[in-house]
Amino acid sequence: MNEQAATTVNTQKRFFSDFSASLVVFLVALPLCMGVAFASGAPPLYGLIAGVIGGMLVGHFTGSPLQVSGPTPTLTVIVWELIQKFGIEVLGLAVLVAGIMQFACGQMKLGQWFRAVSPSVIHGILTGIGLLIFSSQFHLMVDDNAKGTGFDNLISIPEAIWKGLVPTPDTTHHLAAQVGVITILIIVLWQSFAPKKLKFLPAPLIAIVAVTLYANLLEFPIQYVSIPENFFAAIPWPPSFFEHAHLLANSELWIDIAGIAFIASAETLLTTSAVDKMQTYTKANYDKELSAQGIGNMTCGVLGVLPIAGVIVRSAANIQAGAVTNRATMMHGLWLLLSAIVAVNVLNTIPTAALAAILVFTGYKLMNFKVVPELRKHGRGEVIIFFATFVAIMMSDLLTGIFVGLLLAFAKLIYVFSYLSINMIRDDENDCTHMYLRGAATFIRLPQLAQSFEELPGGVNIIVHVDQLSYIDHACMELFRTWESEHRPDGGTILIDWDAASGEMKKKVASLLPSKQ
Repeated sequence: MNEQAATTVNTQKRFFSDFSASLVVFLVALPLCMGVAFASGAPPLYGLIAGVIGGMLVGHFTGSPLQVSGPTPTLTVIVWELIQKFGIEVLGLAVLVAGIMQFACGQMKLGQWFRAVSPSVIHGILTGIGLLIFSSQFHLMVDDNAKGTGFDNLISIPEAIWKGLVPTPDTTHHLAAQVGVITILIIVLWQSFAPKKLKFLPAPLIAIVAVTLYANLLEFPIQYVSIPENFFAAIPWPPSFFEHAHLLANSELWIDIAGIAFIASAETLLTTSAVDKMQTYTKANYDKELSAQGIGNMTCGVLGVLPIAGVIVRSAANIQAGAVTNRATMMHGLWLLLSAIVAVNVLNTIPTAALAAILVFTGYKLMNFKVVPELRKHGRGEVIIFFATFVAIMMSDLLTGIFVGLLLAFAKLIYVFSYLSINMIRDDENDCTHMYLRGAATFIRLPQLAQSFEELPGGVNIIVHVDQLSYIDHACMELFRTWESEHRPDGGTILIDWDAASGEMKKKVASLLPSKQ
């Protein structure tokens, strides 16, 4: 086989791999796109359109070719709150501005900065979002209404359970609950016991197909998905930007916009990092990916639909199904578009309780308390930040929780760079004084360090132990030099304990110490 023929065969294999992977991702994305829209208080069509944009448009401009973008459960809470406060007509304006912010950040090469957010804050946010999704969707799973705040939804779950267990003459809550519970059971059982040859079929899809057949065969009088038959006529276009532009003077709207931009960017770049570790075909460009997400969300805003982000579940499914280029992502968007156009009658037979059940299960999985022992290894402060973020989200709202988490993380950073413990121990046997430093030796603690030197008698030999220092700056090293130059005539010296110091600290200290004659 000549080189040209081999190249053609290889290209065909790559295309087939992408094609088959795109079908798997489509099957994963289809129920989730509608479920996220339902949880956000928007029509299911808005989720499908956003999925199409995440696949076809973001997939084209992507900086992470195997990553899949679309509507994500982590944005449902903030989108739902925005719609409740300002109306669904303002959604497009908010998503458009959030997309512009993302695109600008990508162009300014700020992609890596989003990855610098403390893991304790990220885990606290995700756990808080998981609880909000779980508690709100639990009520929708029994065809009831959410109760308001996350705390209200949480404490009223027993009421939802009662409605689902005890039939009453005028309601069908028990039938919706039956559909919801069966949906979750099928997901759990399929993930645990599905035959290996059928593992590629996503559990949510299997559950949706099964309970849709079940509910329709028994003609359950419960709520079902409602997607207009004319797809293109139903797109919320053109959006009424100018009519609602005056709301940009409202600080609350800007808070929601910033929240969408931050959460979408953080989740996207965390997913990008995970995708890089899951495969070796490609290496991500974080700034390009952030710009691509901005383009996608600007388009979603123009069409007035849900915001999007890179999603780990779909991305993992894409990689596991054998995708090798961004064609798989783009084709999955095409399949979503075709399903919304030609399979409307099928989609409209899906019970909304089943979509809510998928989100209940998703919310449960997002609540990751198993991370606490790992955070504890990095200090109690990380655990405090995690729980403070989580509790603030549960007791107040998502944006308040994010603010609390970031504020505490910043406060901890200031503390770390301002804390310095100095312990002086006299060693008469070796005629020296040991100075043990722990924390960060910066100019902020220079007076404290100077005071410790002033309390020492002249002519003393000092051994400085730096193995527990996280940082030492030029001002502190200058203090060492000054003290030594002043006391050298009396026999005073300063030596650095190199043995226990880290390699990085050795380089830092060596670069700042005066050269010995």
